[in-house]
Amino acid sequence: MDLDNTIIYSYKHDIGNEKINVEIYQGREISFITKKTQELLLMAKEKYMLIPTSTRTVGQYERIDLGIGAFPYALVCNGGILLVNGKRDRAWYETSLDLIRESSPELEKAMGILEHDKRRKFELRFIERLFVFTKCNDPEEVVQYLRSRLDVGIVDIFHNGEKVYVVPKKLSKGMAVRRLREKLKPESIMAAGDSGFDISMVEEADHGFVPYGFTDAYQISDDRSKIMEMEPERLFSEALLEKALKMSSPIKI
Repeated sequence: MDLDNTIIYSYKHDIGNEKINVEIYQGREISFITKKTQELLLMAKEKYMLIPTSTRTVGQYERIDLGIGAFPYALVCNGGILLVNGKRDRAWYETSLDLIRESSPELEKAMGILEHDKRRKFELRFIERLFVFTKCNDPEEVVQYLRSRLDVGIVDIFHNGEKVYVVPKKLSKGMAVRRLREKLKPESIMAAGDSGFDISMVEEADHGFVPYGFTDAYQISDDRSKIMEMEPERLFSEALLEKALKMSSPIKI
């Protein structure tokens, strides 16, 4: 399950008065879940193995406490790092680096371009040697420029608001789900996500939960029968967990 805007929401989102703080950063409460979401998560944790899957770094992930106990597994850095009982799986990380080795020249080139881009307004980060991240003014223009200079057959370049990412195509949540399937051999997998980062994950899973309008917004043309959009005008976290709890087969999200 994706975290941000799927299970948890920043202080910028209105999720009602019955909300619970789940993340504090520099003394500020910055992320919340609804009380109902927490109750549903507790029920889902009894029924399924829940595996957080996030683009967050290890440190950013460790700031979150959903109040439902620890998770045996978590995927962070867009699936490049696997945490097992809170500890890094070294072999998983080394395999991730091997998978993206062909992308290294493009990532280094992206770093060079962004280092001198006057639209950049945040430090340039090479996250765990896995992908490039920064924040820019005019992010859409920055993305288009990077796409004209980099090999888009090897790396994906996109933005989420002012955040700009250059990510190896083989470093995706979908690839992480595929690798986890081989490692844990579950009967089936369910995934939930709300953004472009999550497309490959919900497509790779046996059941995918997405917000209303997601498939059209991202022009998903694959088999949509296994991708379920939640009802409009409902909080995504609550809708997807209610739907998950009605599923009869043993799955993980």
